[in-house]
Amino acid sequence: MKRVDVVYGLITDRNEENILMVKNKGAGWTLPGGTVEPGETLEQAIRREIQEETGLITEVERVVALNEAFFTHKDSQVLFVTFKMNVLNGECSIQYPDEIEELKWVDYQTANKWMPYHRGGIKSLLNSAAPYTFQNN
Repeated sequence: MKRVDVVYGLITDRNEENILMVKNKGAGWTLPGGTVEPGETLEQAIRREIQEETGLITEVERVVALNEAFFTHKDSQVLFVTFKMNVLNGECSIQYPDEIEELKWVDYQTANKWMPYHRGGIKSLLNSAAPYTFQNN
């Protein structure tokens, strides 16, 4: 079984009332994110994915969720790491229209309908915290 690491970024508006979500072509709504490439840290991956999908330059604030799943039809074990991200710069716009159908700021109730797998809902993630450290040996 192949191991796959996937990163997602939780980006809120300034008042923490809405979160940014992306609709991938041929798929549903998710937080911005994607697969970690070989030789890439989790932090590098999430910053790259957000910039590629939304045009935003971000930094990691903290880890807010770890989820894991087996996808037997793909013979994969997937670890999902969700980071709370801070926006540093950039204009929010679709960078790859062949991959991303739409970007949308949505309220927590809508986000919970689209992503029901976070216990306690998306808003509870704002109160979750785990430090992220890359140990460079």
